[in-house]
Amino acid sequence: MASITRTPTRPPVSTPTEPASDESPNSGPGFSTLSVHAGEARQKPGDAVTDAIFCASTYTFPSTQSIIDFIEEEHEREEYGRYGNPGERVAERKLATLEGAESALLFASGMAAFVGLLMAKLNTGDEVIFFDECYHRSREFCFKHLARFGVKTLQVTTGDYAAMEAAITPRTRMLISESPTNPHLSCIDLERFAELGRKHEVETLIDATLATPYNLRPINAGIDYVLHSATKYLAGHNDLLAGVVCGSKEQLEPVRNLRGIMGGINSPQNAYLLLRGLKTFELRMQRHNANGLAVARFLEQHPRIEKVYYPGLESHDYHDMAKRYMRGYGGLVTFCVKDADWRATADVIDAVRIPRIAPSLGGVETLIEQPLVMSYYKQTPEDRARFGISDNMIRLACGIEDAADLIADLEQALAQ
Repeated sequence: MASITRTPTRPPVSTPTEPASDESPNSGPGFSTLSVHAGEARQKPGDAVTDAIFCASTYTFPSTQSIIDFIEEEHEREEYGRYGNPGERVAERKLATLEGAESALLFASGMAAFVGLLMAKLNTGDEVIFFDECYHRSREFCFKHLARFGVKTLQVTTGDYAAMEAAITPRTRMLISESPTNPHLSCIDLERFAELGRKHEVETLIDATLATPYNLRPINAGIDYVLHSATKYLAGHNDLLAGVVCGSKEQLEPVRNLRGIMGGINSPQNAYLLLRGLKTFELRMQRHNANGLAVARFLEQHPRIEKVYYPGLESHDYHDMAKRYMRGYGGLVTFCVKDADWRATADVIDAVRIPRIAPSLGGVETLIEQPLVMSYYKQTPEDRARFGISDNMIRLACGIEDAADLIADLEQALAQ
């Protein structure tokens, strides 16, 4: 029987406290059903319920003619491990379905996916334009490394569409943003962003790692490529690295070919772990969304907190934009401690008992970090100020623990 590959429509907007479900008897399988079954064959090798792990670096052919048939007729089968693995293909089909895209391409990490896409699409003399709240390593790759190959990177203020349009030249090849951004959680008007690209015949890329396909589907708004660090919410257990870029099959074909050359692939074991994590994706996201909102509301009213960044709060600058496009708002909450220098802010982090002090996000365990120390420690105060990284900023990535326990823990840490 053919695998389930329904392309979901844009998720309906709901109240922040109860994320909606797109499950409907008239619209085909719901999101959780797709998370479990999409992309998988009904009957699998060995009659197993789960997909097998194929630990093979190379694949055999029964005859010379079968090789010729494979090449000429483009049979979908494996040849060499650098070009694909059966488990990897299942994960790609599932991720494409969840994203509402025609195709998906799995990489060894989110950064490998980002680098692979840009290396396949850009040539000497080309230009890319960023909104300036993008991940600092993505910006570093473009400004420091793509520049060595004659690719120019420009940066404009996040959300300033007029400035982005003014920066477009005949050499511009890609517009890049996150939505929501990290760590300020600014949200992009996806339709306006996509229209800029169409108007000037420039491709568009949205890194939607913080939103996930459960909360946001940029493809439906006309975005060309959607990128995720699958290390985060998609895998969900802080036990693997993976990245994925989603888009049309035609647009991703040169990226797939380059991946086969560069070798930025995932291991068979990682593909299996990613597939296992995706089985509970909707269930986990419901808890991440609920915990993020509950913690953000607690922090917003706490006397020791100066500011909370969370798009589910009415006070957030991008709340209306988030309501327009998002089903829920994720588990990441950024906040600033009132009248605290960097050391006093670090004391709050050191006082929590449940969150682990670590980078990353999206796993079942709550993680906490001070952006100044974790990501910007070697930057000058001027550079940190330019990117809005204050000394008293804390980034909390809520896991799936009980919200009451997380709130009580933050309360005792802030009381010390």
